[in-house]
Amino acid sequence: MKALILAAGEGSRLRPLTLTCPKPMLPIGEKPLLEHIILLLRRCGITRIAINLHYKPWIIPLYFWDGYPWGVKITYSMEETLLGSAGAAKRLQHYLDETFVVFYGDLYTEMDLGPLVDFHREEGAQITVALYEVDNPCACGIVDMAADGRIRRFVEKPAPNEVFSNLANAGIYIVEPCILDYVPPEQPYDFGRDLFPRLLAEGVDVRGYPIHDLLIDIGTPDKYQEARRIYQGGEPWPLDLGVDLKHSAPLTPPWKFEGSRMGCAHLVQA
Repeated sequence: MKALILAAGEGSRLRPLTLTCPKPMLPIGEKPLLEHIILLLRRCGITRIAINLHYKPWIIPLYFWDGYPWGVKITYSMEETLLGSAGAAKRLQHYLDETFVVFYGDLYTEMDLGPLVDFHREEGAQITVALYEVDNPCACGIVDMAADGRIRRFVEKPAPNEVFSNLANAGIYIVEPCILDYVPPEQPYDFGRDLFPRLLAEGVDVRGYPIHDLLIDIGTPDKYQEARRIYQGGEPWPLDLGVDLKHSAPLTPPWKFEGSRMGCAHLVQA
């Protein structure tokens, strides 16, 4: 099994922290969030990982290299223009040639992916969406789910009068490669807004799997601080929003990318 970590976004709500640092590289304890995700995947036996890049794209590969120090093999996919969550996977269709995990790069969790993967395989689903209960469904993609886990309806960020559930998309999917045939190439396309409604309209077997593990989207200062507090087991040092976070690492070229190559300090389109 392979994985795609979505790490291309800017994280504008976390400025100024993200002015010089991509959101997935913000620290949780002594490690960047993205390192926590990679280690979680490795614990689940997933060692072949793709990461899409766009905002400050040199920072992540400068830190992780090819993944060898973490016991994984990383492939990078450079997006000159953001392709959306499903569009990012479509660009990597030749690489994602077996069952794969999609993991949003702004999620802090220590969940075990094993039960989710087992459910997906036992039910014979083509795509399984991890779900969790939320207090504000209007800020999420919500689902209507049958007793057997089949998703019957998906609405991305509904208006208050459209809310019919508090089960929301957690940003973690188990996907069969055939699903990428439904995604148009080289154009922005989102799992929640575009792909899920299309799959349901065409009768594709889309399942939901509620999880009860801790899961925090660090996309706002409050949520980022909450993740830091939980990880550290107490109140962390307060965020200094006047200071930018920077990461550096030794550089040993060449870096290999899908669709591009990296020289000493810059990306060069292939």
